[in-house]
Amino acid sequence: MNNNLRLIVNNSQNKIEEKHFFEKEELQIILDLYAKMVSDGSWKDYGLSISSKQVSFSVFKNAAENALYKICKNFKPKNKNLKYMITDTNGKILKNSFELKNLLKNTNWKKI
Repeated sequence: MNNNLRLIVNNSQNKIEEKHFFEKEELQIILDLYAKMVSDGSWKDYGLSISSKQVSFSVFKNAAENALYKICKNFKPKNKNLKYMITDTNGKILKNSFELKNLLKNTNWKKI
């Protein structure tokens, strides 16, 4: 048995914790779109990437290929319209917006 392990129940420090992920509502919007596209046969798999600057939801046609698109959330964008972006596999910004729901709703995924 390892005696070096400790359980910390309340580790409150008066720091404001930065969020480095999609919020629950954002993830629900993305997963709803993902479910629709999977049922259409357009998307097959997904992956998540997290860094200190952004989180991205990568979409794959096949699990063995590169991602078709990435739906990204920048944590500290230089421009408010760069908060949410859709990029291709090379990182080229295809669409961007300050609101995730409108960005995904107004994207024609068959033509992008």
